[in-house]
Amino acid sequence: MTSKTKKWTKIELQIYILLMCANADKNETDDELNMIKSKVDLVTFNKIYKEFQNDTDEVSLQKVDSGVHEHSYSNMELIDFRREVYEIFFSDCKFTMMEKRLDWTLDNILY
Repeated sequence: MTSKTKKWTKIELQIYILLMCANADKNETDDELNMIKSKVDLVTFNKIYKEFQNDTDEVSLQKVDSGVHEHSYSNMELIDFRREVYEIFFSDCKFTMMEKRLDWTLDNILY
């Protein structure tokens, strides 16, 4: 994120990453979006979703990389978060090549 961009909370960053996961195969389902909405209030979801929709893939990855480095995550937080990522990826019982690539990229960013 650039210095002009407001810094995200951990929850906002989490929602943004989960939206990336839901959109990795370019097919956000209602189930995926509902799973994400269940983790945060609707105002926060709508704010982050609107921002996500306006970003390119490259900008999204840059924002996530910057956001992850602004926060300190414990091993337990990372384990819980990766579990949520996989819930989104496998909500349609498929793990597409695009989802695998995003998963690999997130591994590199998070760890």
